[in-house]
Amino acid sequence: MRRAWELLRDTHQTLIDIGNESRGDVVRLELGVMRPFWVTNPVHAQEVLGNRALYPRGQDTPLWRSVGRLVGRGILSEGDVWHRSRKTLGPIFRPTRMPELVDDMSASIYASVAELDEPAQAGTPVDISSELSRIVAKAVMRVFFADQVSVPDALKIMKAQETIVTAMAWRLLLPNIPWWIQIPGDKQFKAAVRSIDEILLPAVREAREKTALTKQQIAGDDPKRSGDDVLSTLAREDLSEQQVRDDVVAMVAVTTETTHVVLSWLFPLLAAHPDIADRLYEEIGRVVGRDRVRAEHLPQLPYTKMVLEELLRLYPAGWIVPRIAAKRTDLGGVRIPKGSTVVVSPFTTQRMRIWWGSDAETFNPDRWRVAERGRIRTRESVPDGAHFPFGSGDHVCLGMHLFNLEALLIVATVLSRFRFTLTSDVDPGMRVAASLRPRQRVEVRLHPIHADVPQGAP
Repeated sequence: MRRAWELLRDTHQTLIDIGNESRGDVVRLELGVMRPFWVTNPVHAQEVLGNRALYPRGQDTPLWRSVGRLVGRGILSEGDVWHRSRKTLGPIFRPTRMPELVDDMSASIYASVAELDEPAQAGTPVDISSELSRIVAKAVMRVFFADQVSVPDALKIMKAQETIVTAMAWRLLLPNIPWWIQIPGDKQFKAAVRSIDEILLPAVREAREKTALTKQQIAGDDPKRSGDDVLSTLAREDLSEQQVRDDVVAMVAVTTETTHVVLSWLFPLLAAHPDIADRLYEEIGRVVGRDRVRAEHLPQLPYTKMVLEELLRLYPAGWIVPRIAAKRTDLGGVRIPKGSTVVVSPFTTQRMRIWWGSDAETFNPDRWRVAERGRIRTRESVPDGAHFPFGSGDHVCLGMHLFNLEALLIVATVLSRFRFTLTSDVDPGMRVAASLRPRQRVEVRLHPIHADVPQGAP
């Protein structure tokens, strides 16, 4: 039970320590009533994530029970329902579509970042996570939801999502308590789900009503509203209102959660590594300058991409991925009984010394390199599959390519316009929640680089 106490005291570091001590062997965590198998070897992780039949999500695990109460049955479930949702929504997030979105996303991000001029000039501290939420909400609601959900409403949804992922921690720590017994976090969880439904259900109903119109009528007079957005795409399918609602809720989370959560960690890291910050500033200043970020700039930002990849390595938003063994099996020479919980952790694997070297927990963008077609790859000593911040297999996160574009645009836009200082040197720490969030607020003072308005405004 010593480990159970250590996990309660310092969850994230204890899991890293367990990974390092195991050297990649499958181990069983003795946590009282909860005894999951902990998987940290990249080969084993890919085996688990790549075999949906043998290792399904298992809707009765503590994590997926909570997720199910938020998003219901849809793209975050299993079986035929999942397959249909994935087939319907996948084309919206295909990698070949991302270049088409650069201009719209960049213009939205530029306008949102410009709103930071006032607090910057006044020397007023800002909560960088809140500002990133606002920037992400405006871009995503415009590009992926055709403004059918307003930015203020999107921010309310994102705030509710934060409440939910934090409240879920109690259910993860106390997995055997039935849902009819209320524990801390349940009341906040239910209220947050209701607030999301109050916003999204009217939008879902409006979109479904438009399915009786022709495609031309759906598009209306606004060329942006061509129907190639999440709500309109789902509304055209032969789905119940509940199914559309479930997928819309999931897609709002997919398109907003990862980017602002992951980028919240960038500012403390850059403050702690001024040499890395200087290289990042130099590249962005040289390539983007006072312009708005444009498509032709993106291939010229390799170091920025390396910084973002290293950020994802240390702080993957989805840091644990539980599965259920559908039948008795062996994994890495360890017998796994049927019905056992098997947990893969990108967070742990991506910080283990055996895979990443003695500096595994150090922020070091130079561990990445630019490969063919501008792609970012690890150095050759890192085993295949040791980096999977978006999961792997059929359930790999749909928002992966969106993050790669959106995060690059946001970082390049913010750092081409401002420098920053933290208001506190205290490490924000990691919150125990379903996604990897700072425990403390990250406040910064922004310092304008140019006295006048940058060129290239949209």
